[in-house]
Amino acid sequence: MTTAETKSRAMERGQYRRPDAAQRAARTVPGAGAGGRVTVAVCAEDLILQTGMIHQLRMRPEIELIPEAEADKAQVSLVVVDMVDEPTVQLLHRLQRNTSTRTGLVVGFFESGALQTMIECGVAAVLRRGEADQDRLIHLVKAMANGEGVLPGDLLGKLLDHVSSLQRTVLDPRGLTLSTLTAREAEMIRLVSEGFDTAEIAQKTSYSERTVKNVLHEVATRLELRNRAHAVGYAMRHGLI
Repeated sequence: MTTAETKSRAMERGQYRRPDAAQRAARTVPGAGAGGRVTVAVCAEDLILQTGMIHQLRMRPEIELIPEAEADKAQVSLVVVDMVDEPTVQLLHRLQRNTSTRTGLVVGFFESGALQTMIECGVAAVLRRGEADQDRLIHLVKAMANGEGVLPGDLLGKLLDHVSSLQRTVLDPRGLTLSTLTAREAEMIRLVSEGFDTAEIAQKTSYSERTVKNVLHEVATRLELRNRAHAVGYAMRHGLI
């Protein structure tokens, strides 16, 4: 087998070819690894999908492809499938266990019911295969390497609707929120920020003074806050009140 054939087969398996001088001179990508490249592993349900994805990525100087078997060492894992089925979910859960690698999904058909599954599996970005040209793929990889998420507009709308529905139907009836504070805790800290003392907060919230003290103490202990002023500052900085 010739050297060229060996390299070609290595590329088909997701292995990276040593960059030439022009590639090594490429600018540094924020969030990238050694040499300014983002390390990427491609996990596909068949060889055709994997080869096509590797072909799109391998000539870009921003990308360093590594073998699928070493996906745990990648900054980004791209899962390429026709649809989100049970084997895909199992793969996503396996990749999720490695918290140092972010997972993106390039999918042919994305059912609305798969949105919850995507969230549970820790998927950071989704791109439909029909829209997966080279520029969009590079944008997706760079965004993930920088800690960002990427979703098609319609899926983002569905995600926001899903979160709103979760808050309205599940959390609100239990006095909970998606933040680190319950609705009751947030209300009491808001009143503290407005200058009310324990007795006044108890009167306004219809709780006993003892309950008010206990709630504020629980918040301070859980979030490791020194006092009420620190609690107010924390809540305001994080947009909780």
